[in-house]
Amino acid sequence: MRITINVDIGRTFTDCFVTIDNEFIWAKEPTTHHNLSLGFLQAIRKAAEQTGLSLGDMLKKTAVIRYATTLGMNALLERSGPRLGLITTAGFEDTIFIGKGSQWSHGLPLEEQKNIARVQKPEPLIPRHMTVGLRERIDCMGNVIIPLKEEEIIDKIQYLVDQGCEGFVVALLWSFFNPIHEHLVKKVIETKYPHYFLGNIPVVLSSEVRPKLGEYARTMTTILTAYLQKSLHEHLVALGDDLRDLGYKLPTLVVHNTGGIAKISRTKALDTCNAGPVAGLHGAHYLVNNNYDLNNVIVADMGGTSFDLGLIVNRNLKYVPFNPTIDRWWVDLSMIETASIGAGGNSIASYRADMNILEVGPRSAGSRPGSVCYDQGGEEPTVTDADLVLGYLNPEYYLGGRKKLNIAKAYQALKKLGWEMGAEPEELALMIKNVIDGHMGNEIFKETALRGRDTRDFVIFACGGAGPTHACGFAENVGVRQIYVFPFASVFCAFGSSMMDVVHIYERSKHIILQEAFSGQLLDDFHEFNETVTELQKKVLRDIRSEGFSEQDAFFVLDLEARYGTQLYFSRFTSPVLYINNEDDIKKIVNSFNRAYGEAYDPIGAYPEGGIEIETFILKAVVAMPKYSLKKRILEASFDAAYKGTRKVCWDSMGYIDTPVYNFNLLGSGYQIKGPAVIEAADTTVVIPQSYTFSMDELRCGLITKNA
Repeated sequence: MRITINVDIGRTFTDCFVTIDNEFIWAKEPTTHHNLSLGFLQAIRKAAEQTGLSLGDMLKKTAVIRYATTLGMNALLERSGPRLGLITTAGFEDTIFIGKGSQWSHGLPLEEQKNIARVQKPEPLIPRHMTVGLRERIDCMGNVIIPLKEEEIIDKIQYLVDQGCEGFVVALLWSFFNPIHEHLVKKVIETKYPHYFLGNIPVVLSSEVRPKLGEYARTMTTILTAYLQKSLHEHLVALGDDLRDLGYKLPTLVVHNTGGIAKISRTKALDTCNAGPVAGLHGAHYLVNNNYDLNNVIVADMGGTSFDLGLIVNRNLKYVPFNPTIDRWWVDLSMIETASIGAGGNSIASYRADMNILEVGPRSAGSRPGSVCYDQGGEEPTVTDADLVLGYLNPEYYLGGRKKLNIAKAYQALKKLGWEMGAEPEELALMIKNVIDGHMGNEIFKETALRGRDTRDFVIFACGGAGPTHACGFAENVGVRQIYVFPFASVFCAFGSSMMDVVHIYERSKHIILQEAFSGQLLDDFHEFNETVTELQKKVLRDIRSEGFSEQDAFFVLDLEARYGTQLYFSRFTSPVLYINNEDDIKKIVNSFNRAYGEAYDPIGAYPEGGIEIETFILKAVVAMPKYSLKKRILEASFDAAYKGTRKVCWDSMGYIDTPVYNFNLLGSGYQIKGPAVIEAADTTVVIPQSYTFSMDELRCGLITKNA
C-alpha cells in the first residue's frame, strides 16, 4: 500500500487529498487559525478514518506528505514578525522608505488606488532608526572600491542590538556580483555575538536570498524573508515533531509558489505565499497534459474566503511577468502567476447607504463564526446564506450531511439587510448571487480579455467548495461555454499538490549580449554563459543531494530573462539548451526568445534589429515524485439511483420552480442532464441553469456545456 498525503490550508477550510495506490479519498476541516497544526492533523485524521486505519498506521505507510500553508502570509498581514535591523551601504539607508515611484499603489485594489487624496504608502516593516549604513563600496563590475572595516561593523551591530534587534538583514550595493562584504558582516556577527550571547538571531543576506539586479526589490525580498521566516519555521518544525510522534519518519515537503516542493530546510517563507492556488494550477496543468486535450484553461477556485484565479495558456503555466507584489511590497521572485479577490462562500453582504449599493466581500466571516446558516454566532448574511435561501444548497446535505445548515437564521439575516434596502429576502439573495458572480467574472475578464486573450478560447475548471455552484454565473459574464467539475473539486488545490515534484530554483543576474544591435552579430565567446550555468548547477545539486537524491534523479531546465536592446523590461522564456556549444545553439536561443515574445505580446512588436540582451539566468532542477493518476471508472447510467427528487430553486426571472436534484456520485458515464437542475456531491453542489447541459465522462468528471 503506497499512500501520499496532500494538505492545503485555506482561510476557511483545511483540505486533505489522500492517494492510496491508485484510489483517492478527501477530507475537509475548518481551519484553526490560532494553531494551524490542529486543523492539519484533524483533516488527515478524518481521512484516516475512511481508510479503516488509525492515524498512526496510515502515517507509517505514507511515502510523502506535501503541505501548502498560509502561515507566512498570516504573520505579514498581522504585522507580527520580529523586530529587524537593516544593514546597507552608507548613503542608501533611505532606499526602502523612498521606494518606487508607484509604491503608494502596490498591493491596493483599483478602487483604493483611485482615491489618491487618501491613499498612503505602507508602514515600513523596519523603521528608519533600525537602519544603519556601512562605509563600503563595490562597483557594478564586482570590484572592491572602498574596503569594509570590522570595527565599523561591530559599532553598527552593537547599536542595533541596543535597540532590541531580533534579526539582521544585510543588503549592500552590488553584492549579487561580489558578496564578500555581506559575508564579512555575517562572519563578524557570528564571531563577536555568538548564540549564547544574542540567542538564535538570524542573519539574512541579500546575496543569498536574491542575487539579482534591482536594489529596492532585492532589499525588500530579503526583508520579507527575514520577517516571515521565524513564524513559519517554528510552525513547520513543531508540525514535523507532531508527525514524527505519530509515526511519520520522512521529511514533510512544503509547496512553493515556484511550482514545486522542497524540504522544510530548503524552504524560505516567501516561497509559500500563494502556494495553494499555485498547487491548484499545477494540478490543472497535469490534467490538460495527461488526461484532457485542452490548450487554454481558466482555473477558478471559489472557496470560503477568496476567489483564486490562474491561467494555463497553450498548455503552459505562466510566471509573473514583472516583479510581483506581496501584501504592499514589490519583491523579486519567480512565482507562478495567480490572482485573488475577496469573493467566497463566506463573503459578507452589506449595504452602502451613502452610495445606495449592495457590497459583497471582500470582508469574510471566515471559518469562525462563518456564515449565519452555520449557526456558530454569525449575524451578517453571506453568499452561502443567499445560496441556501435560493435553494441551491441542501441544508441537510452540506459537506455530505456532516454539517446541518440553519435556513431559518439565514432567511432572517437576509430579511434584516433587505429591510434596509427595501428588498424581500429572496430578492436580496438573488442580488447577492449576481453581484458576487459579477465580481468573479470581472476578475476573469481582467486576466484574459484585458491582456489580449479571447475568453472564447478557454474552458473553466470550477474548483473550490463554492466554485461549481457559481461557475455558470461567472462563465456567462465572460462568454466561456464549457466548464469542468472534477470529483475532487472542493479540494482541488490539495489534489494539485499530489502532482508536484521536488523543484529547486537558483537565479543570478548576468548581463550578456546574445545578439548585437543592427549588425546581428551573435555571441562568439560562450565562457560567461556556460560558467554562470555551471555555478548555478553546483548550488542546485547541493540542495538535491541534501534531500537524499542523486544528480541522475534530476533534470534541469534553464529559463532566461532577456529583452530587445531598446526595451526597459525583460521577458522570461525557456532556453532550448542548457549550455552553448556552438553557433547553432545560440540561434536556437534567439529563435526561442523571438517566439516567446511574439506569443506574449505580438510578433509584429518584435525588434531583433535592436539586439538581444540576457540579464538573468534561472536554473530549475526537477526530481519526479509519485503522482496520482486518474483512471476510467465506467458506471452504468442509472437515472433512478441518481435522482433524489425535486425542491424549489430560484432561477432569475423564472422565480422559484420545482427543480430536479441528482446525486453526483451515482450519475453514470455518458449520462446527460439538461438544466435547470441541481447536482449534489458530498463536498460541493453543481448548479445547472436552463441554458446549460451537464454530462459525466469516463474519468468521473462533469462537463457543463452552454446550449447552442
